[in-house]
Amino acid sequence: MFLSLESVSVQYPRSTARRAAVEAVSLGLKAGQIGVLIGPSGCGKTSLLRAVAGLERCHAGRIVMDGRALGDAAAGVHLAPEARRIGMVFQDYALFPHLSVADNVAFGVAHLPRAERQARVQTMLDLVGLAHAARRAPHELSGGQQQRIALARALAPQPQLLLLDEPFSSLDADLRETLAQELRAILKASGTTALFVTHDQFEAFALGDVIGVMHQGRLEQWDDAYTLYHRPATRFVAGFIGHGVFTPAQIVACAHGPCVHTPLGELNDLDECPLPAAFPDGHCDVLLRADDIVHDDASPVKACIERKAFRGSEFLYTLRLASGERVMAHVPSHHDHQVGEWIGIRAEVDHVVTFARATGAD
Repeated sequence: MFLSLESVSVQYPRSTARRAAVEAVSLGLKAGQIGVLIGPSGCGKTSLLRAVAGLERCHAGRIVMDGRALGDAAAGVHLAPEARRIGMVFQDYALFPHLSVADNVAFGVAHLPRAERQARVQTMLDLVGLAHAARRAPHELSGGQQQRIALARALAPQPQLLLLDEPFSSLDADLRETLAQELRAILKASGTTALFVTHDQFEAFALGDVIGVMHQGRLEQWDDAYTLYHRPATRFVAGFIGHGVFTPAQIVACAHGPCVHTPLGELNDLDECPLPAAFPDGHCDVLLRADDIVHDDASPVKACIERKAFRGSEFLYTLRLASGERVMAHVPSHHDHQVGEWIGIRAEVDHVVTFARATGAD
């Protein structure tokens, strides 16, 4: 691995919290990969990023990049941020308003000979598609363009690793996914290894080769987006990623093998699902995502629409079964049913995911 975090913990000295800000996190990034840390506010993702940058010391564990220890709590190693060859892009861009776009990009390579410095700036501006704005002031550019200039400035010194802390948080929601895709293309074109922090799932999915979900200082899962969505490792990941609910179910031995009895009928496709013995009497909770539920007027299973949210091409319905359980469903927007109406639904679950029956609040 190019970047390796081994049981890293971060503890703020004056913190009154009962737990560490980051607790025993291990992950790895190959050269050229883009990793994303996602989770709710206060989960520790920014603290972990700051530890990689050298802005926080490791309370325990070690951080290794390209075979070199950046931080090792047991050995007392803590490389200063400026000695790590790591670039950072912040939420507020931190562009110098009195300098032109080109001079902002040149700031981190001022030590280079003039001709080499100018060539490097031109290369970076070409990479982010803003060569035409070289002589303009940052305030004359849009928010998205300013973010790309901040990225060009961070890449100009050719860092071994780029860290990005919620760089799109101040931008309009409509821009974020597009900019995330642009950022991914830029990072891939430059061959840059990067670690990105966000709370936005769409940004994470658009950017990351591998995504880590954090919760209460711990890394719950470090995987590609498809696996996070379809094979969540923990109940928290299952609830945090995507739209879905947990429904009481029972895994039983059927004639054709194990199956899951649910309020919506029997589910099969249990290739990676636990056997009935994994839970007491097979009783468990099954994850039903909104795209697992299909609107079908011919289905004998009926559900009442409790809430509906228009998403353009589809509605997100919150539905209540006659037995009282609730599920969610993505329904094409031309199926415009009213709140309180009963509609037919059926389950089409390609990946059956089960967890131990909840004993309290999720």
